[in-house]
Amino acid sequence: MKFAILRESRPGERRVALIPESAAVLLGRGHTIDVEKGAGEGAGYTDDDYVAVGCQVVDFNEARRADVLLGIRTPEVADISSWPNGRTFIGLVTPSRHPEQIAAASTGGHTVYALDRLPRITRAQSMDVLSSQNNLAGYKSVLVAAEAAPNVFPLMMTAAGTIRPARVLIYGAGVAGLQAIATARRLGAMVEVTDIRPETREQVESLGATFLSVEGLDRVVVTGGYVGAVDDDVLQRQREVVRAALAKADVVILTALVAGGTAPTLVHEDDLAVVRRGTVIVDLAADAGGNCVATRGDERRFVNGVLVIGCPHLAATVPTTASRLWSKNLLAFLEHIVQESGLLADVGDEIVAGTMVVVNGQER
Repeated sequence: MKFAILRESRPGERRVALIPESAAVLLGRGHTIDVEKGAGEGAGYTDDDYVAVGCQVVDFNEARRADVLLGIRTPEVADISSWPNGRTFIGLVTPSRHPEQIAAASTGGHTVYALDRLPRITRAQSMDVLSSQNNLAGYKSVLVAAEAAPNVFPLMMTAAGTIRPARVLIYGAGVAGLQAIATARRLGAMVEVTDIRPETREQVESLGATFLSVEGLDRVVVTGGYVGAVDDDVLQRQREVVRAALAKADVVILTALVAGGTAPTLVHEDDLAVVRRGTVIVDLAADAGGNCVATRGDERRFVNGVLVIGCPHLAATVPTTASRLWSKNLLAFLEHIVQESGLLADVGDEIVAGTMVVVNGQER
């Protein structure tokens, strides 16, 4: 089977889907790999690095002819429309946010596997690109905030007096949120965390942060990682506690996402009214609409003296590490679906059923 590693075309995207080390594994199993010229440069891998393990460097016109196209971000419609009929693409897709790309893939008779749709099961953990990339995004979000904040993070004792530690409020204790907690704590900040899932409390407190909780939160039911119905009075009490923390925060980091959908708005107009001037808000959900009502894509904008920073795809700002992790996840996925007869397309397989969103031009 012939694979092709595509060069990412979206601005600011410096990751590569498969690094030379992982490419060598596929080559060792009898497959061939074309690499679009310059595909790995942003992540620190030269064309010669790929040639050294046995890949062939080609231009885009040749790369798109491979059986399986490997990428990270959803390709542009123009790119998909230029592929020969019947290609297979594997990468991030988020179908609900990219209907035009899905339509183009259908028109071309292509097959699309969306790695952002991997099921939350044990067998898929080694393939989980969202977790590996969100982990890096959580880390980098704190560094972005620290660079932009007008105050330092750690407690400092100086001849001019004592500098208090920064107060950081983090929304969401998922993969990104937990890494943000750990990073902010390493920098010496006081950290408070809000999450509607009661089981995250232990993880938050184990990292040295304060979990913001209210009466009734322990009765919230979580199934498969998702929150069920929550009583309105519990939500109201939680919001009041969080709002009080928001008013004291120096930095706010927003990490709440809904799989494949629009991000929930957690910081509303009236919430912004209590935020102090000079506070920095970093929104990791910017690509999905943002958790803050004032977020506008990847812009940095001041709203009443508060700096709101939209940070979609933060993992791409540490492209070498991000590509290494992504590549390992992708290789694990390929090991599952690549068979002698072709790619596994059995929707009876939970991993295939979750990720295969277009099959030979037919949307699922």
